Amino acid sequence: MRVAVLADTHGPRRWRSCPPEVARQLDGVELILHAGDVCTAAVLDELATFAPVRVVQGNNDGAEVIAWGARPTLEFDVDGLAVAMVHDSGPAAGRTSRLRRLFPTAELVVFGHSHIPWSQCEHQLHTFNPGSPTDRRRQPRATMGLLEVVNGQLRSAQILPVDE
Repeated sequence: MRVAVLADTHGPRRWRSCPPEVARQLDGVELILHAGDVCTAAVLDELATFAPVRVVQGNNDGAEVIAWGARPTLEFDVDGLAVAMVHDSGPAAGRTSRLRRLFPTAELVVFGHSHIPWSQCEHQLHTFNPGSPTDRRRQPRATMGLLEVVNGQLRSAQILPVDE
């Protein structure tokens, strides 16, 4: 199962419409995970034209995004893989143990907030932040994530550059 991962799109200020390279990567995915700071439901509506969307609420998300279905945290199964999502995972120091306490059964935790791409597996927990496709801040590239899940196993977790 191909799963796209986005965070911190900050529409409409940063995301007026799906950037072309993001759209190219979304083609053929079976699920889209958005780790918050969507800022407007129009972004989620557009993403839903590519694949079903699961979303958590970011610190900049209001009633419109909550009404679309965003929750502070989510836990669900992706092809047998236990996945959890939260917008803000806190500082990098202690992240794995903190997320393990918050999501004791998760095998993969997706988060956003920092705009810093991150993919790390430690103590049988993979933590993943796709960065931002529209607001790279101090990062060298705008990014998103692409996961491949097969029979309950995370086969790959890629951070992809998506700037023009």
